[in-house]
Amino acid sequence: MFPETALYRGADVRELDRRAMAAEGVDAWALMQRAASALYDNLRRFHPSARRVLVLCGGGNNGGDGYALASIAREAGLEVTVCALRDRDRLSGAARQAAETWGGPASRFSDDLLTNADVVIDALLGTGLDRPVTDEYAQVITALNGSGLPVIAADIPSGLDADTGAVMGVAVRASLTVTFIGLKAGLFTGRGPALAGKVIFAPLAVPAGIHEGIAPVGRLLQPSDLAAWLPPRERDAHKGDFGHAWLLGGGEGMPGALRLAGEAALRAGAGRVSALCWPGNVTAVAAGRPEMMCRGLVDAEALPEYLAHADVLAVGPGLGQDEWAGRTWQRLGESRHELPLVIDADGLNWLAKAPFRLGPADVLTPHPGEAARLLGVTVAEVERDRLESARALAGRFNAVAVLKGAGSIIAAPDGRLAVCDRGNPGMAGGGMGDALTGVIAAFRAQGLAAFEAACAGVLAHALAGDRAARQGERGLLAGDLINELRAVVNPGRGT
Repeated sequence: MFPETALYRGADVRELDRRAMAAEGVDAWALMQRAASALYDNLRRFHPSARRVLVLCGGGNNGGDGYALASIAREAGLEVTVCALRDRDRLSGAARQAAETWGGPASRFSDDLLTNADVVIDALLGTGLDRPVTDEYAQVITALNGSGLPVIAADIPSGLDADTGAVMGVAVRASLTVTFIGLKAGLFTGRGPALAGKVIFAPLAVPAGIHEGIAPVGRLLQPSDLAAWLPPRERDAHKGDFGHAWLLGGGEGMPGALRLAGEAALRAGAGRVSALCWPGNVTAVAAGRPEMMCRGLVDAEALPEYLAHADVLAVGPGLGQDEWAGRTWQRLGESRHELPLVIDADGLNWLAKAPFRLGPADVLTPHPGEAARLLGVTVAEVERDRLESARALAGRFNAVAVLKGAGSIIAAPDGRLAVCDRGNPGMAGGGMGDALTGVIAAFRAQGLAAFEAACAGVLAHALAGDRAARQGERGLLAGDLINELRAVVNPGRGT
């Protein structure tokens, strides 16, 4: 796993930092200078017209990074103000050296400092934070967040848990985060994406060998991954080569979810797509999309006959909670045998109430509320540590789990884990999850294993959502996203 995409816990990054300082020719002062240079370079890159820089310095090496940046910015001719929340004589090591090199005044905090700044550097608290932020630090962060000023966070926004993306009482809302040596998992899930802003990785030219023996918690998905998962098709290919995806849902009064999932499966490249729904919804599901076959499930006992023709079954979009849905779910549990499943929406609600045996070939796609029901905990507990919640889901059901949300997480029962940092708030709307279900089912039908299909599905879905949001996030529909899937699932042709 490449360090550029590997995700680490805070303690592991601190160990990487220690190893880097122990390497021949590298010391804490040299690393601090490199970190400060990376901060300064990105300050000039993203805020080239800024002249007045306020640097908020706490204790430890994070504060030292701030002092070192202040010295570089001053030498470049910028007007620099340092605000220290810890006395310099309480600093040690490279942080004290950086403060002594700065040598200039260090003010106590006041609102006037914010009034007289163009941009703020957050170097208050680092990855070692282990308790809620309180007292003066909390007051400063609250004032900073209310100022409207652009903020560049050194390594991680102060108050954000580096492991989980949870807020430790109060946290800085940065517009840009320059993170060092290793990517912190908390930057990419939970509240991390909202508070970190744009994340720039600065590896600081540490020796490559320092990563050996430190297992990352997972990896960050990249758009280039799709080219490996979705290679060009052979010229003599036919629809039978790309699988038959079946979808089960569309209960009484709810044909739309199944229709969206089916359209997404078609756009994601399944060779054939068939839908099973409540008999009264057949016309509504099939109308306007003749490429998708649709049949009414009058009697749940007929389900095995239909499933004999399936390569994968996506179950849940619009399934409902009524008697028809209950009989269908029960028959599915009795008859699915080794057929790979993708379970979403009402399928997850039925799984929580009436579980049956799943396996590593199956995929669950819950949002936090559904995950809480599956795990028997509260939504707050799920969100407190999304990485561990996703792992718990995969372990409990022995299946691949996709925990949706900002920084969607894909976890396999064998311990593999990936995070997707793409997507946008416009995707917080009806039908988006149904579209994701269809995409994952299509990739399973085309031969991808469960974990790879889930990763590719989440990534393709997010990238399509970002393409659809080019005209604006508010008012983005699931249909808009589905219309962008064709470009995304053909890497090299406009992604």
